[in-house]
Amino acid sequence: MHIEIWSLGKDNEPHIEEGVRLYFKKIQPWNTIELVTLQIPRKYATADAATAKRLEEELLLKRLQQHHYLVLLDERGKLLNSPQWATQLQQMMNQGVKTLVILIGGAYGVTDAVRSRAKQVWSLSALVFPHQLVRLIVAEQVYRSLSILNNSQYHHE
Repeated sequence: MHIEIWSLGKDNEPHIEEGVRLYFKKIQPWNTIELVTLQIPRKYATADAATAKRLEEELLLKRLQQHHYLVLLDERGKLLNSPQWATQLQQMMNQGVKTLVILIGGAYGVTDAVRSRAKQVWSLSALVFPHQLVRLIVAEQVYRSLSILNNSQYHHE
């Protein structure tokens, strides 16, 4: 199963990029993974919340393919611990999911149309984090989940 982390917003700051690359390198023996940063056109950068969400919806739905299994990250989603993340990944692999897309929504959240396309909605925390930090957290959690599934010594219970 290929994993894609989709994030709306600007490219990573160097320190975040370094951390994401570190976890992606650790994931490589077990899985393929990539970060896809999606940006609405610059001329709309100052758009109001409703316009920004609509533009992001168009961007996301145009990119979303039939073989994608979309998991939306939202603070109101289901809160999973690390072993539960691992269990979810294993179930997706067992179901033959070709590409798992973990979506980090825009600053104003996502539209109902995008939310309805999600197969699952997960929460990382009741706290709200900056998008770039969420990219790093998700990269680490994917690594942690795969290390659990592969009986690595990384995760301690």
